[in-house]
Amino acid sequence: MPANGNEQSNMTKRSFALIGERLLTGVLDRFSSPHHGKRNRFLLLFITAIILTLTVLPGQQLARHHYRPGDIATADIRATQDYLLEDRILTDKKRAEAEAAIPYVYDFNTTAAQELTRRFEKAIALTAAARSGNRQEDRETLRAALDEILGLKLEPAEAAAFFRIRSDRALMADINHINGIIFSNKIVADGRLFSADLAHGVVMQDCRTCESIATLDRAFAAIDLPEARRRLAGMRLSAGAEARDLALIKGVLVRSVQPNLSLNREATEQRKQSASISINPVLYQLKRGEMIVRSGERVNEEQVRRLDQIYSGRYGVARLVNAAGVLCLILILFYFPYRFARKNIRKFSPGNKDLLLLVMVTLFTFSLLRIGLMVSTAMGGLFPQISNISFAYLFPFAAGPMLIRIILNSEVALVYCAVCAPIAGIMFEGSLPIVIYSLMGGVIGAHGVRQCMHRGVIYTAGLKISVVNVALALTFQLFGEGLFTVQTLYAVIFALIGGLVNATLVTGIIPAIESMFQYTTDMKLLEYSNLNVPLLHNLMVQAPGTYHHSVLVGNLVEAAAEMIHANPLLARVAAYYHDVGKVSKPLYFIENTKGGENRHDKLSPSMSALILISHVKEGVELAREHRLGPPIIDIIRQSHGTSLITYFHQKAKNQASDPLSVSERDFRYPGPKPQTREAGLVLLADAVEAACRTLGDPTPARIQGLVQKIINNIFIDGQLDECELTLKDLHEIAKSFNRVLNGIYHHRIDYPEPAFKEKSAGWRKPVEDRDIEQPAPAPDIDSPPQKGDGEDLKRLGIGR
Repeated sequence: MPANGNEQSNMTKRSFALIGERLLTGVLDRFSSPHHGKRNRFLLLFITAIILTLTVLPGQQLARHHYRPGDIATADIRATQDYLLEDRILTDKKRAEAEAAIPYVYDFNTTAAQELTRRFEKAIALTAAARSGNRQEDRETLRAALDEILGLKLEPAEAAAFFRIRSDRALMADINHINGIIFSNKIVADGRLFSADLAHGVVMQDCRTCESIATLDRAFAAIDLPEARRRLAGMRLSAGAEARDLALIKGVLVRSVQPNLSLNREATEQRKQSASISINPVLYQLKRGEMIVRSGERVNEEQVRRLDQIYSGRYGVARLVNAAGVLCLILILFYFPYRFARKNIRKFSPGNKDLLLLVMVTLFTFSLLRIGLMVSTAMGGLFPQISNISFAYLFPFAAGPMLIRIILNSEVALVYCAVCAPIAGIMFEGSLPIVIYSLMGGVIGAHGVRQCMHRGVIYTAGLKISVVNVALALTFQLFGEGLFTVQTLYAVIFALIGGLVNATLVTGIIPAIESMFQYTTDMKLLEYSNLNVPLLHNLMVQAPGTYHHSVLVGNLVEAAAEMIHANPLLARVAAYYHDVGKVSKPLYFIENTKGGENRHDKLSPSMSALILISHVKEGVELAREHRLGPPIIDIIRQSHGTSLITYFHQKAKNQASDPLSVSERDFRYPGPKPQTREAGLVLLADAVEAACRTLGDPTPARIQGLVQKIINNIFIDGQLDECELTLKDLHEIAKSFNRVLNGIYHHRIDYPEPAFKEKSAGWRKPVEDRDIEQPAPAPDIDSPPQKGDGEDLKRLGIGR
């Protein structure tokens, strides 16, 4: 009965997985259509941004109540969070008082006398030049120039007086003396207004440098402009012209006098504005859960102001503008980091399925955050002593980056963290601590699951997140309310629990994502590595030689992958399945014949080669049938590259009347060549392990020579051109192969009596009859090197 229950459960899981796969395949086919693929990706970007905007957009959860003073409240209204609201009446009063206390600013022109003297010097110099040049025809032009210089409209008689001056030096001396006397006083435009300003307070500053000179009080003496002109009119000019002309020039001088102490309205207003701005708003606090209006109560003016302040900017046009801003920011955060990463980060290359996964994880994660925010707001009413930020420490900010790291890679997870952290800050109304908390939790979580071989690694990563969360929580408490408060205790407890919440969530979601999106994670690979799975068990029963060979290849590639920092688990599991296609025709491969009949003797070389090549295609089909995942299927397809089946190719040439008519293309595997380091390792290990079986006396020197020969030949044949294996990697791989093979084929002590009679080994063909994986036959190790056989390359695997 339990067996039937398990079988029924497995069938149900497969049915759901099949339905999910079909739906996903349909979406991906539509998504990656060659005609509309780019358009569909942009459409997906905009749809995701819009949904995410509606999800993260901050705002009051309660509906707005439109009340006027005197209305009767129809429901209780409580504060859903802590508010600091401005008392605008008291704030305006304090700012008005601050503005009223600011003194008036007056500009003092210290060079007023010199400026007036210079204007008259220019005017007299102009008339003197006109007289010496006898330019009577330009009299009107000169008069206009005089008006511009003096800043007055001269009468014809006054202008004529300037043209009749006899001694400009004597006249300028008198004008300079009179200006000095007049401007030795502080001259203002209106004496009564200035006295009133003195009563309020006056600051005198230099009009050129705007530096304060003095603060004036009521005792300060100044004369107004009429008084200054009256005094000037009582003085006389004594030289330089006739008396009638001197009187006219003095009249011009009287009209030219201007105040040297004048009100600077702009500077005064600036000081008032600065004083007003310096006054901080008068705030009062509304605590979460505090009652604002009770049902049945008459609403007063103060309550209306409070409600208006709470609801202000959250509805109408302002809310739409806010949403548009959030949408634009999300689009920018999505697009530009993605473009930068595609151009500059080598391992950042998500496909269409990966983009769809990123969208689903993002929407799911932020939906959980929104639900958590709503629940915490409701819980805040029940537990008002716990602040909002403390509840936020429970939220699964790191779950998304952990999922992306487990399924894809570190590069994508890091970019994902950088994009999602600011969006999380937007959801929490621009909270910088939330941005930092989300970013650091995501980075630490992604780092913690970088080698996730089993579920326990996820919980270990969750504990690491908890430690970082606690450190951040304590840091934020230092910035905020202080370290030694009750909120610190809540923050630490919630931060510790938050890491485990992330781990639990990821553990529950990973199987669903693996099944729906057909991703092969390290945890899935660990399940496939179980040698008792049906596919490997069938291989062990039907083709035991191939099974044993695959296990040895798995050991070789695992050790080599660790040496070159590739993925050891993926390499080992792929090696287990790389020859699984041989299970359909096991007796056509020598490792399964046990020295019996060689079935290839009755076949043509081309047919034999076709049978050998077909096991790759059949292996891919079996892998798809058993849902092994794209990484393993790709390595099965690439495990032989485009290498030549040398034995049957040479046999066909020997049998043909014209050896040149034998096409080498018919005796090569279809490929493609290995595209990843793990695929390259499987190709190398497959050829090396098969060749080592032919060694009669597998001494360390002979194994080392054979490993070097095989790797060199594969390298020369170009099978490693499209993967990322370097010459340094090949050297480390050869050393690893030598170490493992020497452990397998080590010498044993000869027994004095044989434990059993050795049977006849039967026929033993060259290694090409088994399954021709290497591009060229391995020559006898003791034979001299052949020209062009790869000996010109550096010897690989020799210890330094």
